[in-house]
Amino acid sequence: MTASTDLDALTDFFDRYGVALTSGDLPAIAGCYALPGMVVADTYSFSFTSPAAVTLSFVGAAPDYTERELVAAHAEIEQIQHISALLTLVAVRWEFLDSQGRQVPGERYRYLLRSTDDGPVICTVVRTG
Repeated sequence: MTASTDLDALTDFFDRYGVALTSGDLPAIAGCYALPGMVVADTYSFSFTSPAAVTLSFVGAAPDYTERELVAAHAEIEQIQHISALLTLVAVRWEFLDSQGRQVPGERYRYLLRSTDDGPVICTVVRTG
């Protein structure tokens, strides 16, 4: 097995992840993560070692998307860097669509993905802007 270098496969993965985020599908979000996994931002970091921990870390995101009336997410893949045979670092800029059909700019992240037999999973997320 080698790292997923196929842009279509990465696009499909981030499409599924975006749908899970905006629909509040916590089990689907958890299924996108390798365990243990980690999220790193300027002022905090946290890790999780179980699907339940991933779910708990995203419980607050669904109400935020609902409050902001965000109904869809699109990940624009800006850069793909192959780290090893199974690891890929992907730079993503998120854009959202609100319930009125307006584009809402999102943040940028770098995702360290591991290729598995079931497809890519997120090992580490770093907010970059």
